[in-house]
Amino acid sequence: MTQTVVTLGAHVFDVQVRPVSAIPEGQGAALVEQIRFGPAGTAAGTAVTLAKLGAGVRTAGAVGDDPIGDLLLTMLAKHGVDTSLVLRRSGVQTSASVLPIRPDGSRPAFHVPGANLGFEPAEFPAASLAGATHLHVGGPELMGGAAAASLLAPARSAGVVTSADLLAPGDPGVLAWIDPALSSVDYLLPNEDQVIGLTGAATVEDGAHALLARGVGCVAVTRGARGALVVTPESTLAVPAFAVPVVDTTGCGDAFSAGFLRGVGLGRSLREAAVLGCAAAGLVAQGLGSDHGEFDLAAADAFAVATPVLPLG
Repeated sequence: MTQTVVTLGAHVFDVQVRPVSAIPEGQGAALVEQIRFGPAGTAAGTAVTLAKLGAGVRTAGAVGDDPIGDLLLTMLAKHGVDTSLVLRRSGVQTSASVLPIRPDGSRPAFHVPGANLGFEPAEFPAASLAGATHLHVGGPELMGGAAAASLLAPARSAGVVTSADLLAPGDPGVLAWIDPALSSVDYLLPNEDQVIGLTGAATVEDGAHALLARGVGCVAVTRGARGALVVTPESTLAVPAFAVPVVDTTGCGDAFSAGFLRGVGLGRSLREAAVLGCAAAGLVAQGLGSDHGEFDLAAADAFAVATPVLPLG
């Protein structure tokens, strides 16, 4: 099945350093094993994995006119992502992060929002959705729910499948800010902390139902080593994560989103789509960066068949 996705939203240039157990004091130095950089963000990172899995991908948003922006766009293009919809902001830094990766794969972040802030719906040419099957908004909170709805609602009315992922930590204020867009989202792809924080629910499943009540079609929640929970008004599906040696968790959520959406585009069931999402996340987790791994759809499917899973509990 042909799948053409437009990913719109956050474009980030990540620099990863591993392993980092502590920041040296003063002007001290520490030897590390690896330093790497690559494309990331809820639009750019998702676009990379979608392209690896065989979708046609165009990405939209904004980067600076700086050398970091040049590198980011070049790396996206090498992965087969069409960057012609990405704006270049004069005098504004491209969004970037420095990520010291702990030995267990977790990481704090030093982040500059940069050119990701201030993107307006009017800057996105609606005609670019002609022929697209999917519109994925990565970080609707960057523009606000009303602005995001002005893009998502007409796309959905035209038969385009819509989805969104979040950047901000869960908070009731964020929920109020993005609420106008939720009724135009077919698939919402938050993590469990965001769901609990947004809704104040006692459980992730209750929180997902609270989001469904606001008009979302399906909520697919990532839960780290406990896999994913896919919730619709009719059913709740728990899908386990794969047992892999974790090097870096950066971009695993974006990889899950890409795998899940690719599965949807291929006409797979929600469970099968979530399995593909968990497989993509498991492949990315084994190295540094959101773009780690030379895999395609066949390799991801084979990985899912051959790799043991972790307990759901």
